[in-house]
Amino acid sequence: MNLVIDASVLIKLYVPEILSPKADELFNDVQKRNIVLIAPDLIYPETGNILWKKHRLKELSLQEVKEISAAIASFPLTIEPVKPIIQLALDLGVMYTITVYDALYVALSTIYKTKLVTADKKLVTALSKSALKNNIIWLGAYP
Repeated sequence: MNLVIDASVLIKLYVPEILSPKADELFNDVQKRNIVLIAPDLIYPETGNILWKKHRLKELSLQEVKEISAAIASFPLTIEPVKPIIQLALDLGVMYTITVYDALYVALSTIYKTKLVTADKKLVTALSKSALKNNIIWLGAYP
């Protein structure tokens, strides 16, 4: 089985936030069930930006940012390049009025015929009445 995860989920494994316990539950389930986690290569700049922002807001020290960044870089993910799926992401973004960044994750869930797990409630809401409503799981409702 495969799942697509976005940066909002991955960051919660390393930075205590709302829904971090749910992220821990998801990742424990992934390990037990040998689930393959998939993400676009965009996940690295997105998580990096989150860490940068948390450092700027003095929520994380520079050392913590470096340690978390290294842990994320070594986290076992199947990474897909965005270049081959950008057109699909653009189409999905326009069709569902979501950012192309979010649409890249949705595109992967469509290609892999699996679900996207996200902590982004706005994205879940945007797709809740669409043909893709069954392709997305809000982390707060996992499993």
